Amino acid sequence: MSRRMRSYYYALLGAMGGLIGWQVSDHIGLSFSTNLYLSEALVGALVGLCVGLFIGLTEGALTRNPVQAVKSGAFSGALGSVAGAVGLPLSEFLFQSVGAGIVGRALGWGVFGMLIGLAEGIVGKSQAWKGMLGGLLGGALGGVLLELVHNRLQDPLTGKATGLVLLGASVGAFISLIVVLLSRAWLEVTSGKLKGTEFILDKFMRAGGPSVAIGSSPLKSEIVLPDPDIAPQHAMLNGNGMNFSLQDRSLSGTFINNKKIERVQLTNGLKIRMGNTDLVYHERR
Repeated sequence: MSRRMRSYYYALLGAMGGLIGWQVSDHIGLSFSTNLYLSEALVGALVGLCVGLFIGLTEGALTRNPVQAVKSGAFSGALGSVAGAVGLPLSEFLFQSVGAGIVGRALGWGVFGMLIGLAEGIVGKSQAWKGMLGGLLGGALGGVLLELVHNRLQDPLTGKATGLVLLGASVGAFISLIVVLLSRAWLEVTSGKLKGTEFILDKFMRAGGPSVAIGSSPLKSEIVLPDPDIAPQHAMLNGNGMNFSLQDRSLSGTFINNKKIERVQLTNGLKIRMGNTDLVYHERR
C-alpha cells in the first residue's frame, strides 16, 4: 500500500474493529457488574481487543505478510484490551467526578488510542513514539465524536455503534497519518505484485540498531516481497543514524541503478532491483 492509502486502510480496519467491538459487547450485555467502573473496564477491554486486533492486522495483511499480520494483530489486540480497560473507566471517572463531559471522554479515549499506537509502533516498522502520538490524537478526537454522536442520536444502541466505528477509524487513521507525515526513510515498490506499496524504515535507522532483512520469506525477512526470483533473505539494510546501507546476501544479486552491488550506501532516489521486483529508496531530511 502507498503511504497515501495507508491511512485509509488503517481507518477502515479500525472502524471494522469498533463495529465488531460494539456487536460483541452488545451481544454479551453491557452490565457485567454492579460496580460501574468494573463494568466499564470489561466493556472497554472487549472494545479495545477488537479495535487493536484489526489495526494490528492492517500492515501485514496489505503487504501479504501473514506472519507479521498474526504477530501484530495478537500483540495489538492484547494491548488494546488493556487500553480499553484503562481508557473507558478513566473517561467515566473524569465524567463522574469533575463533570468533565466531552473533555473527560477525550482524555480517557486518548489514553486508549495511545496504548494501541504503542503496540503498533513496537511490532510495526515505525518508531513507538510516533504511534503513541497518533493514537493519542486519534483517540481524543474519536472520544469527542463518540460522545457527540451518542448524545445526538435518539437510539442509544445506534449512537454507541456509530460512535465506536468513528472512534476506531479515528485511532487507526491518526496512527498511520502521524507515522507517514514524520517518516524519514521508506522503500517504494515500483514493479511486481506489491507495486505501489511503501515500507517505512524509520524504526531501523538508528546507528547500532537492528538490521532489517529483505526477501521472499515471511519467516526470514521483515520486508517481504512475493517474488520467486528473490531469495528468502535476499539483502540486508543497516542504519547509521542518518540513512541506510544495503548489503546483498543472495546468489542472483542485488542491483542499484542496473549495477550489481555487494554493499552500497543508499541515497535518495536510488533504484534497486531484486529478482523481478524494482524498488526506489526515499529519504527526507
